[in-house]
Amino acid sequence: MSKNLYIDLNVLQTVPSSNINRDDTGAPKTALYGGVTRARVSSQSWKHAIRTSFKAENINIGTRTKKAVKLLADKMVTIDSSLNEESAIKKATEVFKTVGIKINKDGETGALLLVSPGQLGKLAQYVTEHEKFNKKEIKEVLKRDDSLDLALFGRMVADDPELNVDASAQVAHAISTHEIVPEFDYYTALDDLQSEDSAGAAMLGTIEFNSATLYRYANVNLNELVRNLGKNDAVQGISAFIKSFILSMPTGKQNTFANKTLPNYIMITIRTDTPVNLVSAFEDPVRSNHGYVEKSVKILEDEYQSIQKSGLVNKPALNVVLTNSKYDSQLAEPVTNLDELLNKVTKTLTEVVQDENAND
Repeated sequence: MSKNLYIDLNVLQTVPSSNINRDDTGAPKTALYGGVTRARVSSQSWKHAIRTSFKAENINIGTRTKKAVKLLADKMVTIDSSLNEESAIKKATEVFKTVGIKINKDGETGALLLVSPGQLGKLAQYVTEHEKFNKKEIKEVLKRDDSLDLALFGRMVADDPELNVDASAQVAHAISTHEIVPEFDYYTALDDLQSEDSAGAAMLGTIEFNSATLYRYANVNLNELVRNLGKNDAVQGISAFIKSFILSMPTGKQNTFANKTLPNYIMITIRTDTPVNLVSAFEDPVRSNHGYVEKSVKILEDEYQSIQKSGLVNKPALNVVLTNSKYDSQLAEPVTNLDELLNKVTKTLTEVVQDENAND
């Protein structure tokens, strides 16, 4: 396997009037880029949507919670029915304290802790089989059996950095390829039982929104993912991540705007040197009076080809494009559907992994 191996995900997706990711004032998040205001959707928001998508697809994911003690105690009781809840809570608390994770008076961790089902199950088994707890052995349990989301997005444990898991995926904040102008919806609501001689609304307010063609980017470090999951699970995990990255969307104000769309353009690149975010294609904002997607596709592909010709990066192991039939791709390997795209990526990654196995 190559010393460096990265999968770049580039997506263009147009979103109608919406407010899918709000700031502290309730307004859609924005960013200043190229001297103009852009629509923005935070990486944290989209990663949450991806984890939700994993769950819906019955993909093995972890639980991120402050209630890890209760979670472990419940698992222990299912393994050993002779344990009552109070004893299980006491033992679970002792386990986390043994590895330096602080538990407050409410029986909760000070910060959110992400644990995988495999880690939780093995930790519960360990606790029920031991009277005294070994710090090193408990840490070993918590450093293995990562779930896909844990391996991709990592884990930070401030109380003990040894329990940290380096993220193998990086997700950029999505931004619009063009300038946006904030708009406001003034709404009112009437009381159904309001008397006929009463005038006026029972409630009124405003919601800020915008519409945008978003450039979305993420990358995955395959070598790091292999270290976390093993070779076969890493390849399958990348396929699941790509699918969920493409199809998921944060759900902010979705009932109000019904804004769920699908990407217009997808480009996956497998690189053997370095990941490349192509957002610089849109530093000069796209300008148009008849839609932004077509121009955004051309500008993105021009940026990709310019970077390849510059000699700053190696020729990729694979570059594959899936696009709406309305928008022509000038790149070499277009595909006609999502299954074909995922199959091409999986085939290339599997071949790389097999080459590594042959050299073991």
